[in-house]
Amino acid sequence: GRRTRLLKGLPATSTVEENSAAGVSVYDFNVTVSPLASEGVAILPTIVNSNPLTEAFDIESKGGLEFRVFTTGSPILDYETMPKSFDLQIFVEDTTGRTDLNILTIRVTDQNEHPVFRGNMAIETVTIFVLEGTPPECIYRVDAADPENAKLKYSLLPATVPFLIRESGAIFSTKEFDYEKDPHCYFLNITVTDLDGLNSTKTVKINIININDERPYFTTKQRIYRIPEEQSLGTVVANITAKDPDDEDSFSRLFYSIQSSHRYISINPATGVLQVTRRIDRDALPLRLHPNISLIVRVEDSPSSGHTSEMEITITVDDINDNPPECNPSAFRKEASENTTPGTFLVDLRNYCKDIDVDSSNNQFSFTGLSGFGSNNFALESTVSGRLVMTGTIDLENPANPGVEVYTLTVRVQDIVHPNYSSKYPFHISFDIIYIYIRIKPVNEFFPVFSNLSYVFSVSEVTKVGSNIGRVHAIDKDWPPTVITYSIVAGAGTRDYTNIFWISPTKGDVRILARLDYETTQKHIFTVQASDQEKSTTASVTVNVLEVNDEEPVCSPNFYSLQIPVSLAVGTNINGFRIECKDRDSDPRSFRYFISEGNENSHFIFSPSAGSNTSRLILASRFDYESGVDTNWIYSLHVYITDDNLLPARDKTTHLIKTGTVTLSIRVIPNPTTATTTTPGFTVVTKRENLYSASAWYVPFIITLGSLLLLGLLGYLGLLLLTWLRTHCTPAGKTHGTPLINAPEKKPKKEVVLTMTKLNTVFDGEARDPVTGRMYEFNTRSGARRWKKSHEPLQPVLALQVTSSATESSGQGTGRAEAPSLKEPSEKKKELTVATQPTAKPSAGQSETLGQAELRLQKKKEESENRVLSSPA
Repeated sequence: GRRTRLLKGLPATSTVEENSAAGVSVYDFNVTVSPLASEGVAILPTIVNSNPLTEAFDIESKGGLEFRVFTTGSPILDYETMPKSFDLQIFVEDTTGRTDLNILTIRVTDQNEHPVFRGNMAIETVTIFVLEGTPPECIYRVDAADPENAKLKYSLLPATVPFLIRESGAIFSTKEFDYEKDPHCYFLNITVTDLDGLNSTKTVKINIININDERPYFTTKQRIYRIPEEQSLGTVVANITAKDPDDEDSFSRLFYSIQSSHRYISINPATGVLQVTRRIDRDALPLRLHPNISLIVRVEDSPSSGHTSEMEITITVDDINDNPPECNPSAFRKEASENTTPGTFLVDLRNYCKDIDVDSSNNQFSFTGLSGFGSNNFALESTVSGRLVMTGTIDLENPANPGVEVYTLTVRVQDIVHPNYSSKYPFHISFDIIYIYIRIKPVNEFFPVFSNLSYVFSVSEVTKVGSNIGRVHAIDKDWPPTVITYSIVAGAGTRDYTNIFWISPTKGDVRILARLDYETTQKHIFTVQASDQEKSTTASVTVNVLEVNDEEPVCSPNFYSLQIPVSLAVGTNINGFRIECKDRDSDPRSFRYFISEGNENSHFIFSPSAGSNTSRLILASRFDYESGVDTNWIYSLHVYITDDNLLPARDKTTHLIKTGTVTLSIRVIPNPTTATTTTPGFTVVTKRENLYSASAWYVPFIITLGSLLLLGLLGYLGLLLLTWLRTHCTPAGKTHGTPLINAPEKKPKKEVVLTMTKLNTVFDGEARDPVTGRMYEFNTRSGARRWKKSHEPLQPVLALQVTSSATESSGQGTGRAEAPSLKEPSEKKKELTVATQPTAKPSAGQSETLGQAELRLQKKKEESENRVLSSPA
């Protein structure tokens, strides 16, 4: 909307008095609207904000477009505690969207207020208590204040009371009060007035408290009382009474108490009645020595700080026959060995029994009523003495004996004089019961006896350690049956194990602690002992070990690596390899051999496959790598040797079968060949010479340095040869001065270029040639091999291999021979070649030595018409 002046009379400033009631008008203003605002005001004038925030003001309509600002009364304006000025922002909007916002400032003015009381007097009537006999003093201080902090004046009404108030507000008493003569209560009106005459009034109540100034006195004259012992709790012994002169006209409020602390008697603090509070036993200390109870009874007219009076009361306790004879202990435990002589003294009960009644007429007793199972074996000498003796002989092993080990006897101990029965003690007991437990101590008369003189147990050698293999048992004729413990006292051990067997000390079960081995020991004999802690006996135990097939075939070698040529003939015993097997618990004819894993295409078998403790590895079928039937060059064979060859087929599922294993690693080596190239013109013969092993670190350095020097020398010789050819050789055609005539084409001669490559070859394998039976060494990566002398051990050595592969001559072999060849057709350089026929290839499985290769080449040099240019590497 558009901002315009719609609030007429604003901004403005107005005032209002503090403590104004709700609805008091503060300021009036009008609202002017545009002529286009047909409906007048859209939003009535509203206080949208105030500074500081307050809800003490609001706006209401006076009719039409007139409005007024008034007080809400919540909160009530207070000049002393609230802000002195408020800025009200008033907002209005007409129906055309025009708005106006202006500020009305309201200032709060101060007015004189009534003084106010503070503290307890502000909320209730204060009550003050003053004791009679208290001298004049300040008894209370009035707390009041004026909102305008004006000085206040205090006054007190009525003026006739014995109190005054000072300018500080302190109220003082003006006399010493007497409760019996003066009023017991005063009401004072306290008025506080400010300088303008405004005042406030509160009432103060003053109570005068009575005090005790007279001593109470006893009205009971009797001082000595007599009662029998064992009175029930709560029994009244005496009723003590007293009076207080201060309470002659009212009920006396006296308090009774016993000054000397006593545990038997108590007094009712309000009535003075003496009662029994706990058991009174004349026969127990201290009453046994001093039967009189002395009490100091006090009467007091106030619970504390009052006047008191005291008197002594004596209570005499009389003895009654209330205690039966007592025996300590009340139960006796005695021992007597079996076969004890009759008349043997056991116990004197008189030494352990007594009657604690004080009067001698009440503490006489006798022993009677001996009873209990087997009491006929015992007797009391007299009713007065209390001596118990044996009258018969007890033999626990005698079949006529009831077999009782402990006899339980009872004896009745009773007062001779009748108890003092009366209506107060109808259930009084005047006797005691003694329990006597006599244990017949057995005598160890018999030795333990084993059920067998010797024990024989048969145990399989594969029985698990800890298994129970049998039980020994012994009995003892003594009664009651004694506990027999078992132990191994001899044997039960070998050289390797101290204890092979264990016996349960309580049950006699025999268990094995170590694995049994029939092949080592077929029988164990040891001695067991049965003991009843005093006597012992022994028995022999024989353990026969039953043979079980629990040993695996053990074959030698159990791991082996073999190298065979790819062209090895079928049926050949591979490298003469064979295994020899042993089994400690099986016949040599019980072995079966079969290859479980790694025998792809079934190239290998063992012969014989069963019935012998030795077997050879045989090639069963040829290798075929050219057609792709075979792709694996390394075979890892897992050979199983079982000992079930002699078992019938029906028993193989029930009998224990053991299996041994042998692992063989077989590497198939391709046959080395010497191939002659069919390229017209020359044949490349490549030699590889093994010069060093991997451990000779200095050899590569020497070879590299020698190769560099050799290449330099060859380059220099080539340069001299080229110069000589240019000088002495004239091109054909220029010699006779005539053009060249086409001559009949001659068949090109085959040339042999000899290249020498020095290889770093390590011979890491060994095999036997199946034809000649000679041993040779080979490299598993390149296939290079050499024959081994009969006295030479297997170790990395230098070897030579000759190959005739055009592919290799174009690779690393020709790469080293191109430098000395230096064939340049443009200059028609004369080439020195060796005209040879294709050389014979070495037979399969054989290789040429370095001397054989050099002799063959020398022979070709002599037959050739041209010189041979070679480059010794």
